[in-house]
Amino acid sequence: MKWKTLVAASSLLCAMTAQALTVEQVKTVTLPNGMKFLVLENRAIPNANMYTYWKVGSRNEVPGITGLSHFFEHMMFNGSKNFGPKQFDRSMEARGGANNAYTSNDLTVYQDWFPAAALPTIFELESDRIAHLSIDPKMVESERGVVLSERSTGLENSNLRALWGEVYASAFHAHPYAIPTIGHESDIKAWTQDDLQRYFNVYYSANNAVAVIVGDVNAAQVQQLAEQYFGAIPKRALPPAVRTVEPEQKGERRVFVRKESATSANLMVSYKMPATSHPDYYALNVLASILAEGKTSRLYQALVEQRLATQVGADHGKAFDPGLFNFFAVAAHKVPAAQVEQALLAEIDRLIKDGVTEEELQKVKNQKLLNFYRAQETINGKAAQLGEYEVYFGDYKKVFAAPDAYRQLKPADIQQVAAKYFKKSQRTVGVLAATEE
Repeated sequence: MKWKTLVAASSLLCAMTAQALTVEQVKTVTLPNGMKFLVLENRAIPNANMYTYWKVGSRNEVPGITGLSHFFEHMMFNGSKNFGPKQFDRSMEARGGANNAYTSNDLTVYQDWFPAAALPTIFELESDRIAHLSIDPKMVESERGVVLSERSTGLENSNLRALWGEVYASAFHAHPYAIPTIGHESDIKAWTQDDLQRYFNVYYSANNAVAVIVGDVNAAQVQQLAEQYFGAIPKRALPPAVRTVEPEQKGERRVFVRKESATSANLMVSYKMPATSHPDYYALNVLASILAEGKTSRLYQALVEQRLATQVGADHGKAFDPGLFNFFAVAAHKVPAAQVEQALLAEIDRLIKDGVTEEELQKVKNQKLLNFYRAQETINGKAAQLGEYEVYFGDYKKVFAAPDAYRQLKPADIQQVAAKYFKKSQRTVGVLAATEE
């Protein structure tokens, strides 16, 4: 049965590979001011999207102005020269569109979805808030309160969020990945008007952005609209590089978070890992799935099936700089965090000692490839792939090498990266519970 499953997956992959994107389908436009556009024409539906990646996140902040990247995600919807507060959403919705945005350690990303005929409107909206954002003091105070409430509510309602912040603050002693994306409460309360204007001027410069447009569009029209709406935005000096390099960690670090409302202990075990652009990315990505993705994963079998935990997972996120490979677990009722930790570390040690089987690896590789090609079945998936490879890997063209990078992995590669990065000296362990055990 397992052999038949692998054969079926291989057949499906062959069919999907034949319909995959090619590098020739992607067009690029770079304006004289340095703003870059990636364009992919797709006539499947009469819709399009525009994802704009601004290379600014909490890694660009310093004590005193933490949280500003996330704050501007809010402010970008609160008025510009030609569109008043909340009119961005209303104007887009009037044309049948919708939007969202998010801020991470590395990026602030704005996502627009709309009927393709609304493309000129979208360009007008996006360019106006970059060229003429209103940083009105009254609106600043209103949104400051919103962010403070979001911060306190998030920490209160999410055990993982509370634990995550403490683990990152312990794991990073120098690098700004220690800064929570939402910022510190005292900084949020103390931002000045000058802080905001200066930060916006530095990081929201045209040459610090990449826009991806996918859908029922014409590349020539996109170029014309880009020149019309974004071309006059002045080019400025690129933001200062993040120069701080986290010193080598010399030993395990541990943190305990007391939360009286916690009904079960939460565990987070994190290891230092390289930046996304590192050659080990694909092996680590597969390793995360082998250990913690799905009910057949090793940690699910060892922790959830054995009733030590109710949840288990792993996060091998993308990062510009060396970051963390995180494991999470929620202990079962009355099971001590120490017992869950012991079982989790035992599985990691077993993988380092004994490696993985060819069948186990092939199953995960097939799933990675299926997910990779399935993402290309939607305009959203296409835009996200192209944009993320452009900003995290340094070139959108590297997305086309990803399938071979997965296919070429061998069991020895997985065992080697586990041994290389999952070391006690590179580990930070966090526990959240109602009482110390």
